[in-house]
Amino acid sequence: MKKFLLACLCIFSLANAAVADDSWSRIQSRGEMVVGFAAHYPPFESKNEKTGQFEGFDVEIAQAMAEVLGVKVRFVDAEWQGLLGGLNKGDFDLLITCMSKSETRGQNVNFSDVYYKLADVMVVGKGNQTIQTAADLRGKTVGVQLGSGSEQVVDAMNGFKEVKRYNYNPEAFLDLKNRRIDALVVGYAYAVNQIKTDPSYKVVGQPLAEAEIVVVMRKGADALTAKINEALARIRANGAYQKALNTWLKLG
Repeated sequence: MKKFLLACLCIFSLANAAVADDSWSRIQSRGEMVVGFAAHYPPFESKNEKTGQFEGFDVEIAQAMAEVLGVKVRFVDAEWQGLLGGLNKGDFDLLITCMSKSETRGQNVNFSDVYYKLADVMVVGKGNQTIQTAADLRGKTVGVQLGSGSEQVVDAMNGFKEVKRYNYNPEAFLDLKNRRIDALVVGYAYAVNQIKTDPSYKVVGQPLAEAEIVVVMRKGADALTAKINEALARIRANGAYQKALNTWLKLG
């Protein structure tokens, strides 16, 4: 009798879990998936000043995935530091915002398969000849964006004179240009994009770390996670992923 009751309880629990996970069916019913991001991080996501439209690698990836899944996509621009909280409140269905596994800082969330690997690098002024390696940062003032994977890289190091933390990377680049900091640590793709716009900076030394970039969803959104992984596989197969990569992240 006990075994029978335990079996019934397990079946009931599994059934409830299945019913509770409406993460994909809600999107299907709505016909739209809501993507949260912080549109201040080109070439991954930003707002085109001329057109007012969102653009970037993450934007194209989200659009391509929505297309193969048969739904529309709506982007919501939010503050980086509030993205995970907004996700858990239900403001977004998922985050596609160059977020690494480590940047969730142990939050209880679901990850997709890795869709990009991003190196963290050191950036200095073009005329700087004193900083060539990580060891050269000792005794220096280093800038980094708050809440980013780059911040975690910096926090794992030591010997700095000071670490200055910025809400967004453009503020750090401006301080670097005005010599208020000696160097900054940032994702390589972002650094290259910035240097293309303003060649007064340069990347030096070897990458300090490599981050695995993923789509982030609420914990328990297993149905949506499976669909996103399916969509990622399909856009890799149909060429849409490579097209977005060539457009936004071709660094050579």
